[in-house]
Amino acid sequence: MIEPHKSSPPPTSREEWLAKARTLSEALPYMRQYSGRTFVIKYGGHAMGDEALGQSFARDIVLLKQVGINPVVVHGGGPQIGQMLKRLQIKSEFVDGLRITDQETVEIVEMVLSGAINKQIVSLINDAGGKAIGLSGKDGHLMQARKLRRTQRDQDSAIENALDLGFVGEPQHINPELLELFEKSDIIPVIAPIGHGRDGETFNINADTAAGAIAGALGAARLFLLTDVAGVLDKDKSLIPEMSLEHARMLMGDGTASGGMIPKIETCIAAVEQGVEAAVILDGRVPHALLLEIFTEGGAGTLIRRD
Repeated sequence: MIEPHKSSPPPTSREEWLAKARTLSEALPYMRQYSGRTFVIKYGGHAMGDEALGQSFARDIVLLKQVGINPVVVHGGGPQIGQMLKRLQIKSEFVDGLRITDQETVEIVEMVLSGAINKQIVSLINDAGGKAIGLSGKDGHLMQARKLRRTQRDQDSAIENALDLGFVGEPQHINPELLELFEKSDIIPVIAPIGHGRDGETFNINADTAAGAIAGALGAARLFLLTDVAGVLDKDKSLIPEMSLEHARMLMGDGTASGGMIPKIETCIAAVEQGVEAAVILDGRVPHALLLEIFTEGGAGTLIRRD
């Protein structure tokens, strides 16, 4: 018995399918280019609080692994930490955007980052068909940290005074061997930005900074910082799709880039100087922004590379 022909799809459906086919065709050379390479992706911002965006992000990460790319996820969790501290009635103060972290606070930070948030992301990736495992910088001596030193200028005397931020740290040494083992397997590492000190201290580390240091140590092909803005904007508030290290420094110097964008650009510059081929700042609130940046000619954020 001959089966009847399928009815012709409506034009809108055919156009959508053709668009998907064109996208897949456009992605093929990028899949070949990046197969076997490592991407470090910092996941944070408001995208982490959106269930649909979280599931979309997890599927994208699984897809990267399935096409031969080695994704390493580093996550933040500032809003979730703040919510937990508020629930426990622990007062939290900030200086220049950094949370002052005493012994009581760092225990909560580790609980939230290495516990709740880390396992949520691991579960999302596993539910999407991947094989994720949760880590922190304390596992396998992955990330040794030191106390972050900052100064603050007194407005009256102009004297710079040292700030004590408590257990806020910065990466001092990254041990890439553990992550290199995962590159040869189906496992996707998901890392909480908690570091260990020489004397056994626990340090809370900015997730962007941790991701940049890990990308540099791995010699990653790309560092991606998913944030809550489209990327780096020019003075007319238009997206800058690509720029050199020199251009990036110029934008910080003339005030075009300001506020929270400055440390992100600095992280990208440091990663590229450590050997990462390029770093990208892009909007994590846009569904599949990561795939658009990697697999399409137009990209989706601001790419920073050497001159």
